[in-house]
Amino acid sequence: MTGLEQWWRALRGGFAHAAPLHLDALVVVLVVAAAVAVSVPRVTWRWFGLYVTFVHELGHALAALTTGRVVRGIRLRLDHSGEMVSAGRGRGGSIWAGFWGYPAPAVAGALMIWAAAEGWGGAALSLGAAMLLVSLLFIRNGWGMLIALVCAAVAQSLVVFLPRENVGVVVLVLGIALLVGAVRDWFKVAAVHGRRGDRRNSDAYLLSRMSGAPSFLWLTGFALVIGGSAFSAVTALGRISA
Repeated sequence: MTGLEQWWRALRGGFAHAAPLHLDALVVVLVVAAAVAVSVPRVTWRWFGLYVTFVHELGHALAALTTGRVVRGIRLRLDHSGEMVSAGRGRGGSIWAGFWGYPAPAVAGALMIWAAAEGWGGAALSLGAAMLLVSLLFIRNGWGMLIALVCAAVAQSLVVFLPRENVGVVVLVLGIALLVGAVRDWFKVAAVHGRRGDRRNSDAYLLSRMSGAPSFLWLTGFALVIGGSAFSAVTALGRISA
């Protein structure tokens, strides 16, 4: 069996339903600690935050596609900034696409946690790996291509080499870490607006310019979606440890 055949077989096999994940309360605590260790300390956030930014920009891109807009490209930078460019008619599509950046890692994280809890951790891992591969077609800068390649390579390695019995736990860690990253990024953008810093690249500022609604309303909208995702995640964790 060639490497490509092995990858394809593992990718397809990931969509098979497994038993719902059940863990002891102590193990759940350790899983949460592992996720926090990845997403909170500066030394690990420096790298994991690049993945969160990637998911942020993919959120913009997927939202743009749902309105019929054409995604022209995605740029990622080592300072955790990024940009998604799309084209299409109507301001509504631009606003919709512009909203779904900061909430995207939280929504993705909550879905991954739900998937792990319900026995669909393998499907979440395979789907995420496939999406990361497809997203390479839209990267338009060198650092962005490097970041995307590393993220995609890690995802494919997990699909092929991660033992099936560990998939749910790994997906759970990644989901929680994405959710924590979304909260962290929300506080970062809110602080920029609170101290009247350079807001020109803030999604809330750009949405305000496009819609006429004040930035704090958009920040509140981000917070509501992130908060709802966190509530869903806590509910799923409760089922896992029940």
